[in-house]
Amino acid sequence: MAEAFNSLFKADLVRNKGPWKNIDDLEIAVAEYIDWFNYRRLHGEIGLVPPVEFEEQHYRHNPVATTVATSVQSLH
Repeated sequence: MAEAFNSLFKADLVRNKGPWKNIDDLEIAVAEYIDWFNYRRLHGEIGLVPPVEFEEQHYRHNPVATTVATSVQSLH
């Protein structure tokens, strides 16, 4: 999965948007890309919603246990 993301990242940002003037420009571009990828990109496999919105919906409908004690079965 990480290899697929790295390949997409290189193709979308590094190859298509470069060349970069300096490391600061590249650093800003990476931060903008990650913001877009997580918060604004419409993901086709999850109903054309951004990943963060899908995750928020998931946790709204599937609350997480508030403590470790409530989420781990007792061994006693």
